[in-house]
Amino acid sequence: MDPKDVAARRAVEFVQDGMTLGLGTGSTSAFMIQALGERVKSEGLKVRGVPTSERSKALAMSLGIPVLDLNEAGTLDLALDGADEADPNMNLIKGGGGALLQEKLVVAAAKEFIVICDSSKLKKTLGRFPLPVAIIPFGWKTTEARLKAYCPDIALRLAKDGAPFSTDDGLYILDLHLGVIENPPELERTLKMIVGVAEVGLFCGMATRIVLGYEDGHSEVLT
Repeated sequence: MDPKDVAARRAVEFVQDGMTLGLGTGSTSAFMIQALGERVKSEGLKVRGVPTSERSKALAMSLGIPVLDLNEAGTLDLALDGADEADPNMNLIKGGGGALLQEKLVVAAAKEFIVICDSSKLKKTLGRFPLPVAIIPFGWKTTEARLKAYCPDIALRLAKDGAPFSTDDGLYILDLHLGVIENPPELERTLKMIVGVAEVGLFCGMATRIVLGYEDGHSEVLT
């Protein structure tokens, strides 16, 4: 079994009728939205979703999940999203799919945040996965130069056509190859202070549960 699907289906069990949900972006979140759509169809579950990307919005709508934007929703009952890495303290790296700013806005508006991932994403320390940093396109090279004081190995994320990858918000992404992040909360605060940085793909102190999926079909919930 696909451990992402296993984790997604377990996470969706926490969804209750009448909830307004944050719907994440990425391959794991696609499994989650699919599983949620199945509950909507089979159980008559009534929920509303605030998608964190155009991709997630299109998928939710195709499955009969009503969507609204964050301004309409206000406070969310629950956000569900994947992670590129998680550590035992429930710090996360997110943004591999490029939606880190909208994802963080949605998670910050939620009463609870459930992280969905396969068991391989749980690491002793963060940093092996490149840290995404969303930046303002104007003067991006000067922002990159400032970031190099903290990480000399930085790559501008590119689209398939070779042009700079642009998020739904019109931002560029710099991927920082750090190797090990000793203090994720401190690094998050430091990088967010740099002029030109819009958001950092470190989600610290935000997750309330992590649902891990395994290839043998079982799941584990960390709190």
